[in-house]
Amino acid sequence: MSTAASSTGTPEHLVTPLSIVFAGTPEFAATVLQALLQTPHHIRAVYTQPDRPAGRGRKLRPSPVKECALEAQLPVEQPQTLRDAEVQRQLQAYQADLMVVVAYGLILPPAVLAAFPLGCVNVHASLLPRWRGAAPIQRAIEAGDETTGITIMQMDKGLDTGAMLAVQECAITADDTAQTLHDRLAGMGASLLCATLPRLRIGALSPEPQDDALASYAAKIVKDDARIDWRRSAREIELQIRAFNPWPGAYTEYRDGNLKIWSAQAVVGGSGAAPGTVVAIGKDAIDMSTGAEILRITRLQVPGGKPVAARDFINAHRDLRVGAGFQNA
Repeated sequence: MSTAASSTGTPEHLVTPLSIVFAGTPEFAATVLQALLQTPHHIRAVYTQPDRPAGRGRKLRPSPVKECALEAQLPVEQPQTLRDAEVQRQLQAYQADLMVVVAYGLILPPAVLAAFPLGCVNVHASLLPRWRGAAPIQRAIEAGDETTGITIMQMDKGLDTGAMLAVQECAITADDTAQTLHDRLAGMGASLLCATLPRLRIGALSPEPQDDALASYAAKIVKDDARIDWRRSAREIELQIRAFNPWPGAYTEYRDGNLKIWSAQAVVGGSGAAPGTVVAIGKDAIDMSTGAEILRITRLQVPGGKPVAARDFINAHRDLRVGAGFQNA
């Protein structure tokens, strides 16, 4: 889909700025909010999830979006739901042209979708309709996708089903993790949104319906998704490790605890050993048998420790031997 300017010929710097209510919660959304704050658009208020307990002390921690909004001295709203009539009245009282939604985490009911003259626009980290849902970045890596991107979407009552306003594609590299891809897409999403809003203001966009037949669902990540099954192929396990770095971290059972694996590569070869068996110990890597091919581990972490290079792990575990088994967790 093209993101080229309209044939109306209106220079973007002459477009009247929009008044916006921003809704988002995690770091990805905070990156977009920071970019919006550098534009002429007016942020009337910021909506974000309520503070959540975090860390060992379980103290309430504000979301990255809240921290960004407070630093910019913007009004912050943290309702538990948007279905409450009083919450909806407060939202409408901001009299904004548009609501921008980025990984907010609350469902927008019909009354909210209809509350703004220009509707609600979402910044989504995939090439819709592929990977609708909560975890598009991780699921794209896990599936072995070679490309992903950003979609700016006009929201409707469905889950990421609205018409597409702008799309930008990027490659998923062979060493991308969820973190590196997240950071790249966050910057792309911020730039694409800022380029799209003036065209939305002047009616220069041509919304493109999604093809539901091509849709796939990016289910929310749970810790068990990161449990390694050595009966899978080395390539599948490598993708799993990259997809769940940094959270929750791919792990396997080793001795009396869960060993996290942060970096590994599938390599050609076979050993005949049972999946989950150490088949070689090199200077800088540990080779593991899998359901197909070999997985070469280069960075890992013992319970209670810090991530270390395989070399350091090998030096600290002199009793590690070829033939040792990691469990099918």
